[in-house]
Amino acid sequence: MEIIDFNQNWRYGVLGASERTNVSLPHDAMRTELRTNISKGKEHISWHLGNDYSYEKNFYISNEHKHKEVMFEFEGVYRNAEVFVNGEKLMYRPYGYTNFFVNATSYIKFGEENNIQVFAYNSDQPNSRWYTGSGIYRPVKMILLPKKHVKVNGVKVRTLSLNPARIAINIETNGPGDLDIQIHNESSQLMSNKVFTDSSIEVELEIPQAVYWSTDTPYLYKCVVDFEGSKFETEFGIRTINWGSKNGLEINGERVILKGACVHHDNGLLGAAAFEDAEWRKVKLLKDIGYNAIRSAHNPCSKAMLRACDELGMLVLDEYVDMWYIHKTNHDYTDYFDQWWEEDLKDMVDKDYNHPSVIMYSIGNEVSETAEERGINITKELTEYLHKLDSTRPVTCGVNIFFNYLSSLGFGVYSDEKAEKDENRSKPVGSEYYNKLAGILGDKTMKLGATLRGSDLKTKDAFEQLDIAGYNYGILRYKKDLKKYPDRLILGTETFCKDAYSFMELAKENPRIIGDFVWAGWDYLGEAGIGAWVYEDYAPKNADESGWMTAGSGRLDITGKQGGEALYTSVALEKTNGPYIAVKPVFQTGAHSPSAWKMTDAIDSWTWPNCEGMKAQVEVYARAAFVELLINGRVIAKKKTKKDCRVIFKTKYEKGTIEAIAYDDNHKEIGRHHLTTANDETILSVLPESPTVRPGGLSFIRIAFTDSNAVLKPMENHIVKVEVHGGKLLAFGHACPYNPQGYIESETNTYYGEALAIVQAEEKDNSEIQVIFTYGNNKITERKLPIRKGVEC
Repeated sequence: MEIIDFNQNWRYGVLGASERTNVSLPHDAMRTELRTNISKGKEHISWHLGNDYSYEKNFYISNEHKHKEVMFEFEGVYRNAEVFVNGEKLMYRPYGYTNFFVNATSYIKFGEENNIQVFAYNSDQPNSRWYTGSGIYRPVKMILLPKKHVKVNGVKVRTLSLNPARIAINIETNGPGDLDIQIHNESSQLMSNKVFTDSSIEVELEIPQAVYWSTDTPYLYKCVVDFEGSKFETEFGIRTINWGSKNGLEINGERVILKGACVHHDNGLLGAAAFEDAEWRKVKLLKDIGYNAIRSAHNPCSKAMLRACDELGMLVLDEYVDMWYIHKTNHDYTDYFDQWWEEDLKDMVDKDYNHPSVIMYSIGNEVSETAEERGINITKELTEYLHKLDSTRPVTCGVNIFFNYLSSLGFGVYSDEKAEKDENRSKPVGSEYYNKLAGILGDKTMKLGATLRGSDLKTKDAFEQLDIAGYNYGILRYKKDLKKYPDRLILGTETFCKDAYSFMELAKENPRIIGDFVWAGWDYLGEAGIGAWVYEDYAPKNADESGWMTAGSGRLDITGKQGGEALYTSVALEKTNGPYIAVKPVFQTGAHSPSAWKMTDAIDSWTWPNCEGMKAQVEVYARAAFVELLINGRVIAKKKTKKDCRVIFKTKYEKGTIEAIAYDDNHKEIGRHHLTTANDETILSVLPESPTVRPGGLSFIRIAFTDSNAVLKPMENHIVKVEVHGGKLLAFGHACPYNPQGYIESETNTYYGEALAIVQAEEKDNSEIQVIFTYGNNKITERKLPIRKGVEC
């Protein structure tokens, strides 16, 4: 089996237009579309226009391969993909988030030039509640299979036991023959087992001195299957999953609490394009602040993300879809669900099966159909089908408990009628109406609504069909339902940031509360502005609404920057005991826009020039009995923590040093943290996240206005320009949810003193990227990044 990168030298354009551009994959076609008030997708897709797109590529396959099968793997095309080879239509796939294979063997001209065309249809808007991107936004591979071969996805490895470590390898081939099954660790081959197969066989092997895969030790093995000279390789981990009412969720026999974050599929400034380095970075930064799990909201995640999770030790709840038979937007996947769900789920399981990071599947998100008999039957049907495909992992569904009750009363957030109105509306409907209402009323309304008797009645039947009950915003039900349903496992599939500490304390005492997934771990494109706390300094009072870009709801902002919420999360989820200090912006013009999905806009800075004597809100995050706050050595207050790890101090701003000291019950110091005001000198610091970059890889370069000691100056906001040599500028932008500029230009404003550039290296070794930033009166800051083969960015 030969796997060939098929991502270079594509010609792309809007369907029907004559202009064509050379592009490489992954490529997000929507990212460069106009953002405008006439966008039918509106705030759902960051006000971009949707369109239909074509991709085309010529390629050559020599005569020496004429006895081989030729297949193409598309990891993701959004949406309604059509694939033609030499003018013949070979594939149609409506769902934009599943990978699929195209067997082109009968249509290939060996020894001649061939042509492949891919069409993506995304002009029917709105078709999503978030930014989808469009086109061939995930990689493509060409696969050459010899006459006798292991089938694609034909090797599946599962762990049978740990003591001793035994695995079962299921192998499917396209005919009878001899197999050589090899197991490799990180440095050498451990064993080789030769057997004969008639086309399907399961082999059990014992692994000596096995290292188990876990979040702390993400150790990977490689299984190499040689079938009559055709080799197929797959990585796997040795780990078990168990779930039950006694011990909750166990991995390798030990209880695990899922400290999770919901993430959309986009890669921030890069749009939907699934670059390997960007997916790896996303997982690493989330793990750095204390998360051990991600929920792919609300669609199957990329292979690149799964590889990153395997390597870094991040658990995955892979989710299928956002709707079943009730529309949420007028042109969404509802029209295809009934016909395609079996094939979609099979492809998702085939993709996930050998990844030890994947520990659970979700069959849907906030599908209020689960309040109805038909939807309850679908819940059972999808769960049983997943068990048939993969008996090793549990199944859940993210159910908004209060939404189910409202739906049963005829007041549902989603309905076919509301979805139709959404297309030509002048007033908010559906999820936008709810999001705005929740922003005004706060988080308590939904959580209190979940406690109503009707909310229980309209979810219990669906929960009985699942292995694990997924509660969206239902934390106030946990204690009651633990008693009422003694066999139920509870998972907070979607939660608010401010509930992280309460969740953690409940979960430590109750194994049947298995985890929590905050909305959201990382800010995302689309649902523009629903989680934003933005002042008029950055979003003028009567600003054009099409200037809103991101949701604003993320413990990490769209550039990957930590704020106060990330620091709070690290403490609440016991990554650290703290203390940490964060300060709300001391002076900004106009009130922030409300949001239930944001706890605070505090950042870790004590540099607020011209604000002396103004009121300042200081937040300290610590797992401690008492917290003391000092300014310039003077004690401001000492407070006892109260059922949370967040302590708020009100004081007046003054230059100097602010310090927090944490104490235990005996008033013994257990930690301290301080922030210092920046000095008067202002420089533009250029801060690459890695000193080198691999050929073709991405470099993430943060710029920040600081003093000479690298202390951030958040009030220094300027237009910065970038110039790149020896590489390609892919994106440049800031983190403010209101961003009319977007991320595709070579200049940007900064937001609270910072911005991010993403640069792609050329495909050659031993060269360098030169990046030049300018602002103001031609003030220049330059960095050179060596390109070294095999070095990750």
